[in-house]
Amino acid sequence: MTTLQTSVLGIDFENPFILASAPPTARIDSIDKAFTLGWGGAVLKTITPDNLEMIEASQRYAAWRAGNKVYGFENIELLSHLTLQQWLDGIKFLKQKHPTKIQIASIMAPVIKEEWQNLVKTLNNSEISAYELNFSCPHGMPEKGIGMAIGTNAEISAQITKWVKEVAAKPVFVKLSPNVTNIAEIAMAVEKAGADGISAINTVQSMMGVDLNTFIPMPNVNGKSTFGGYSGSSVKPIGLRCVAQIRQNSSLPILGIGGISNWHDAAEYITVGADAVQVCTEVMINGYAVISALKSGLLHYLETKGFNSPSDIKNKAIPNLSSHEKLPKSEQFYPQINDDLCIKCQKCVTVCDESEHSALSFDGKKITVNKAACVGCSLCSHACPKQAISMEK
Repeated sequence: MTTLQTSVLGIDFENPFILASAPPTARIDSIDKAFTLGWGGAVLKTITPDNLEMIEASQRYAAWRAGNKVYGFENIELLSHLTLQQWLDGIKFLKQKHPTKIQIASIMAPVIKEEWQNLVKTLNNSEISAYELNFSCPHGMPEKGIGMAIGTNAEISAQITKWVKEVAAKPVFVKLSPNVTNIAEIAMAVEKAGADGISAINTVQSMMGVDLNTFIPMPNVNGKSTFGGYSGSSVKPIGLRCVAQIRQNSSLPILGIGGISNWHDAAEYITVGADAVQVCTEVMINGYAVISALKSGLLHYLETKGFNSPSDIKNKAIPNLSSHEKLPKSEQFYPQINDDLCIKCQKCVTVCDESEHSALSFDGKKITVNKAACVGCSLCSHACPKQAISMEK
C-alpha cells in the first residue's frame, strides 16, 4: 500500500512536508495548529543566544505578482524573538501534544565556539529530533558577520559544523545559501566536517523593485530599503539546480527548499535528490491548510505511478543530468503547428525572425516551417500565447 511516510537519518516523518524555519514557525501556538492540520514536521524559527539583538523593520515584505498569483516574495524579517527558555517550554509542549510530529531546531550564533556549543548543549536535553545550522540568512545577519556571511565561506562553515558536531546529541543539517559561486563546494566542506545532512536552499538575495514615483526600493522602510531574501514559485528552478548539484557531489540526506507551492514541485525536488521538503512562502500566502492538497496530490501521483513511497522516486532524475558537451545532439526537433488552436497572431514568426533563424512564415492562411532554416530551438513553442506549437522529431 502506498504511503507518504519518510525516514531521514532515522527520523520518521508521517509525510515529507516540513514547515521551513520562517514566520510560520515563529510561535508555539502556530506550530501546534500546523501539526493538527497534518504537517509532518517543522523547523523552528531560528533560535539564537538571548543576547543577540533583533530589531525588526516595518514594512518588511514585498511581492511580485501577476494577477492574483504571487510568484516572488521578498523578506527582510530577522530571526526568532522568543527566548531560549520559551523555546524549551514550547518544544516540550508540542512534543507532548503531537508525539509523532518532528521538530528540528534551527540555530544561529556569532562565530564563537562557546556560543554555538552552549546553544546546542542546552537544546540537547529537549525533544527536538535534529539541528539545522542557519549559515544562509541573506539579510540583517550578514551585517553582523553571521548568516550568509558564514555560508559563503567554506572554511568558516566547516569550522562551525565541527564545533557543533563535537557536542550535538542529535543529527545536524546545514542550511546552505544559493548566493555562492558553487554550492556543491560548500556542501562538500560541511560534509567533510561531519554534517549529517544538508538543507537547501535559503532565500536568494534580491531587490524586488523600485517605486518610480519616489525612487524608493521595495519594501519601503520609512523611505529606505535594503537587499532581502527572495522566495516563492519563481525560485524553484534555482532550488532544484542547487539540490541536484549537491546530490551529484554528496550522498548526504537533503531537505529540499525553494518555491514549493504544490505536490508537483515537491515531487520534482525528490527526483533530484531531496529526502523530504520544506515549505514557507506558499504557507505565508495561503495558510497552513495547503498541506491537505500537498499530501493528497503526492499520494495520488505515487499510487498512479505504482510507487510505494516518496523514497521510490528519490534521485530518479539525476542520471538524466549531464554536461552540455555530453548531451545527445544527433536528432533535431521541429515545430508542429496545430491549426485548430493557432489564432494567426504571427508572434512565433516575429520571435523566430528576430531571434536569429527566420524559419517560420505566414502565407495569409497558416504558419509554415522552413526545416532547412529551423534549428529546433523551441522558442516559438514558448512564445505562442495559445500553446498551438509542439516540438516533435
